[in-house]
Amino acid sequence: MFKGAVFDFDGVIVDSHPAHLRAWEKFLGSVGRTVSKDQLQVVLDGRKREDILRHFMGDLSAEQIVEYGRQKEQFFRDEAAHVRTIDGLPSFLEDLECEHLALAIASSGGKSRIEFLLEKVALTKRFRVVVTGDEVEQGKPHPAVFLKAAQQLGLDSCQLMAFDDAASGVKAAKAAGMLCVGIAQPDRATILLDAGATHVAPDFRSLSYSKLCAIFAQ
Repeated sequence: MFKGAVFDFDGVIVDSHPAHLRAWEKFLGSVGRTVSKDQLQVVLDGRKREDILRHFMGDLSAEQIVEYGRQKEQFFRDEAAHVRTIDGLPSFLEDLECEHLALAIASSGGKSRIEFLLEKVALTKRFRVVVTGDEVEQGKPHPAVFLKAAQQLGLDSCQLMAFDDAASGVKAAKAAGMLCVGIAQPDRATILLDAGATHVAPDFRSLSYSKLCAIFAQ
């Protein structure tokens, strides 16, 4: 039924959201911006780093985006010591590989950070294609990052299932022509279903290729 699977990264491959929130809070504090916990939630909506910077800091030059991005990256690496994979992910990837599915990542995150974390959790060799926010002009919910992943896999989007934890990511996957599974806790499931997810699970422990084929076939 499917020939490949495309995964968002933060909150789907790795449980990095807590480290992200701490890093953004520290970075913004370092440049004189105080934000509330509620205001920080925009960080979790799957946006590109430059879009988040502009959201909090207004119009910025290209040079400022690069420099502030570098500073935020360092804060993140300082916070990333305990980042781990989402529960059930390694076994799920093995299941997909046994079905000969090609695996890809399509993330709004920066390339250097994603490469850093993939190496940290020993998953670098598991993904045939990794497309990051640095490689596309438009971030999610625009489908560019998912379309580029499909192109690099050499597959049509309708042959791919997608996994994302943000409404903007689900919308991007759907706009690319992929069926999408949301990864989120029960309190956020409705948000992802409303965005177009076919199914939502808290992690990968309950998922398998055969189960997903049955869900998508309904």
